[in-house]
Amino acid sequence: MTNRTKPAFGAVFGAALLLAACQVPAETAAPSTSIEAATTPSDELTVMVHEGDFARIQQFETPGGISVWLVEEPSIPILALRMAWETGAATDPEGLEGLTDAMTYMMNEGAGELDSLAFATRMEELNMSFGCGSGDEATFCSASMLTDNVADAMGLVALAMTEPRFDADPIERFKREQLIGIRTRETNAGYLAGRARNQVLMPDHPFSRETSEESITAISQEQIAARKDEVMVRDGLLVTAVGAMSPEELAPLLDAALAGLPDSSDVAEIEDVVLNEPVSAPIVVDLPQPQSLVSFTAPGPARDNPDFFPAYVLNYTFGGGGFESRLMKDLRVAKGLTYGIYTGVSTGDHLNTWGGGGQTKNESVGEFISGIKTQMTDIVENGITEPELADAKAYLTGSYPLSFDSNSKIASNLMSVRLEELGVDYFDRRNALVEAVTLDDVNAIAAKYLKPENFTFIVVGEPQGLTETATLAQDGDISVSLDDAGDMEEHDSEETDAMPDPDHG
Repeated sequence: MTNRTKPAFGAVFGAALLLAACQVPAETAAPSTSIEAATTPSDELTVMVHEGDFARIQQFETPGGISVWLVEEPSIPILALRMAWETGAATDPEGLEGLTDAMTYMMNEGAGELDSLAFATRMEELNMSFGCGSGDEATFCSASMLTDNVADAMGLVALAMTEPRFDADPIERFKREQLIGIRTRETNAGYLAGRARNQVLMPDHPFSRETSEESITAISQEQIAARKDEVMVRDGLLVTAVGAMSPEELAPLLDAALAGLPDSSDVAEIEDVVLNEPVSAPIVVDLPQPQSLVSFTAPGPARDNPDFFPAYVLNYTFGGGGFESRLMKDLRVAKGLTYGIYTGVSTGDHLNTWGGGGQTKNESVGEFISGIKTQMTDIVENGITEPELADAKAYLTGSYPLSFDSNSKIASNLMSVRLEELGVDYFDRRNALVEAVTLDDVNAIAAKYLKPENFTFIVVGEPQGLTETATLAQDGDISVSLDDAGDMEEHDSEETDAMPDPDHG
């Protein structure tokens, strides 16, 4: 429900800037953070190599027991590093919602002798970046550095991992930012829609918990430090790396940087989400504004379900393909009801959904929702066409290499594959899995997942044109009522044609 990723300070500049920036006068130089840039003997590493079309992936475990996937890229003197733990913010203690966010926020706010400003300055001097973030299901840290000064840069990462300061000033800054967000989110349509969806479909699951003024205020330095030791442990730590670095060079750097982490912790796993039955009437959350946000959610296939790729391909035609999708062609291009509408298949370890959303004028909400349901019904009953299927495959396979145009993107994609346990050969199989989807496959999936009655619709605004609506009380109870006939207005196409708003999305 909150933005859990804090931008890292620093950036990787060109080699010419590096030469200038690293000339720090002796009297102002920061304390050295360099770690030993030794090389692990090759006979101490067992490296398994996957020779793929997209990447040559080396898999190994460091002498210290850290599991690594590495893609060597000697032509670019940059190392992109990603670390992940499969414990996220959904496991925050009750009454301390926001604790994991606070911990990850603080990871580049000072360590050892370096306070927040000195830490940020040191990153700038090293032309590196380092930062951490969390989602409901995982916590991660990322770093990027030039391989010419990798020992110093990894030394700074080691300092952050083993001696974080968690000083009072940045903690108070974090709290101020969170409290401002809490006070302003009640006028954020996207936030209100997400909260209503969670209250209706999974009210008792940890994913539906949210921060409050009380939970943020209660967070202490000691609790942040303890949370770090619960989350950032060696057991289950996954590392991906891309850059001009061999396994023998990288292994000792990782072992030295992460040696101080606890071996394990006993954080309990969360349970899978079982969504409640869909609500037949649109749930209305009142928010005075000229437009309404309409979102819709239904159960979707898990990532390892055979239904996933047919659903993924079908989603492009339904609502994920921009102006090539049926929803955009009908609701924006043909009818002028919206500036944009999207859909997506979302997967995770514990929650899998198919949903989407868009905005429209309050006066046209009834027609907008009716149009979405009409497109769903048409695909369920009549399927999509061979040309639509071919277009979806062409885009999904043709655009895939764009996910690999930087070291950081490759490292991130490697981590996604690791977290989702898709296999080291996934990048090579992925396009073939898309191409293997047939028209019968997608049409069968449509009949299974895209029925309008599978979806719960949430409307945030002051909608008109709905014959039946539901409201959500504070206790989660749902009240369904019939709207006044006066709200059943015919859509004014001329008025809609003048509606497009650049802030719409």
